[in-house]
Amino acid sequence: MAAAKTEAPAAPAAKGDAAVAATGSAAPMPAKRSALFAWLPVIAAVLLAPVATWVAVEFVLLPRLQKKLSAPPAAEAVAANAPSSEGEGGKGAHAGKEGGAPGYEFANIVVNLSGTMGTRYLKTSFLVTGADPAIKGTFEGAKPRLTDVTLNVLSSLTLADLEEPGAKNVIREKLVTAYNQALGRKVAEQVYFSDFVIQ
Repeated sequence: MAAAKTEAPAAPAAKGDAAVAATGSAAPMPAKRSALFAWLPVIAAVLLAPVATWVAVEFVLLPRLQKKLSAPPAAEAVAANAPSSEGEGGKGAHAGKEGGAPGYEFANIVVNLSGTMGTRYLKTSFLVTGADPAIKGTFEGAKPRLTDVTLNVLSSLTLADLEEPGAKNVIREKLVTAYNQALGRKVAEQVYFSDFVIQ
């Protein structure tokens, strides 16, 4: 019986443990829910961030980039048509000048612009004309000197000089003056640009 008595108090203790266990499991359950609610913003951010990024890229950034990328080719096409028509008109004028006045062509002259620390350059091609029928022979005979003169005149220009209205006319005058001074007589009369690119 003693065994029964010891077992009897053990049974209520077991019932108490079950009650404690039941209340213990009931207490952690709300704690688990509150922990889940505490982590809910983090979980939502981790899941929604890639979706939000995709939406922003797909519907905001890509259309803007496509719009910007499609606009310059159209502008370049307009610009390409304008210089090509000028170039054709210029070639016709050059042909007329060549027929009336001979010339010498400087092709693809590239110089760094002054004050840009070598980051900006000017690429140009042009035809120098004059009344002297032997201008081509004169320029070919003095080509190294005249190329140096050309490089000196063009590389002394700054970006601000080139952005001023009428800058090409000023450059024309400087080149004609420099060529005539280098040759010691008036040979060059006009300069016609066929290519003029600032980069």
